[in-house]
Amino acid sequence: MLRFLLEKEFKYFFRNPILPKLIFVFPVMVMLVLPWVFTLDIKDINIIIVDSDNSRFSERLIQKIDQSGYFHLAGVTHDIETGMTGIEYGKADMILEIPSNFEKDLTNTMTAPVQISINTVNGNKSALGGSFMSQILQNFSTDIVQLKGNAQVVSVAGPRLEIVTRNRYNPYLDYKVFMIPALMVILMIVLCGILPALNIVGEKERGTIEQINVTPIPKFMFILSKLIPFWMMGLIIITICMILAYLVYGLAPLGNILVIYLFAMLFILTMSGFGLVISNYSSTMQQALFVTFFFMMIFQLMSGLLTPIRSMPEWAQWITAFIPPRYFVQAIRLLYLKGSTLGDLLPELFALLGFVVFLSGWAVFSYRKKA
Repeated sequence: MLRFLLEKEFKYFFRNPILPKLIFVFPVMVMLVLPWVFTLDIKDINIIIVDSDNSRFSERLIQKIDQSGYFHLAGVTHDIETGMTGIEYGKADMILEIPSNFEKDLTNTMTAPVQISINTVNGNKSALGGSFMSQILQNFSTDIVQLKGNAQVVSVAGPRLEIVTRNRYNPYLDYKVFMIPALMVILMIVLCGILPALNIVGEKERGTIEQINVTPIPKFMFILSKLIPFWMMGLIIITICMILAYLVYGLAPLGNILVIYLFAMLFILTMSGFGLVISNYSSTMQQALFVTFFFMMIFQLMSGLLTPIRSMPEWAQWITAFIPPRYFVQAIRLLYLKGSTLGDLLPELFALLGFVVFLSGWAVFSYRKKA
């Protein structure tokens, strides 16, 4: 009996003019386009430099800032009011004021104050811009010390410690490496959550559900016939994503690929079961779409896809414990970037297993078969 139900589902799927193309075209477009535009890397920060010194050292600092790749030199002026006007009218995000006697102070005392004024309307951009500028100024200070050969400064400051930073798991700080596993999760949330939500309610609108209700098909078998096609579709989607991640971005999972598929299967069944629950309680496609998009938005914003869970308020962190994508996001990032093993991911595994049992069981019991 299950074979005939699956045959019905696959015939409906392949006869649909959009769904077969959607499975292949949508993941390809997302993986090829979004990693380049869906980034929080901040570059080309507009800066106006107020140079009141016009010295060799100030020119050297301006060149260092311009060549850093993080800043776009919007202008060099001698008037602070011109710089402030640039911020007021959106022509600049930051002002660096180099005072007069900048070179003289550096030469005599090896210290010279500079003033940084930042437009903090965009908090993320201002914080990163200030951090980049501080690093550039620190490097410039080190260059001046080496240029002058001032051993006295080192001796006064005490023992010199050399700090070497080593970035683990994403050594080049490439934001695409961080976002590619997240995009895989977003694809599976959208396709494996929305499409099942429209499945049963679509049969209600077409009237075919009444023909199913008068048959002796058990509810469990009927829901299982709905889950299996989306389970297979989800595996195809994540396979396409992993192939594109390797071929286009050179990103291969450091962990066991079979463990990735294990977590993917559990997450697909979780999202499909969730979609079927929505479909069971909806009377029209409009209702199903409205409810699904509401939960999809919550899943994407509170699962750690875009913002760290630890940065959220404590009450929001408690809510995330009941959001299934949270555990798959943690698992796939640890598997892809850190090379974690199945033993390291047992909390995420048991959490997803619990969601599979709960949501799939809810999908079965909430389906009302009316004779």
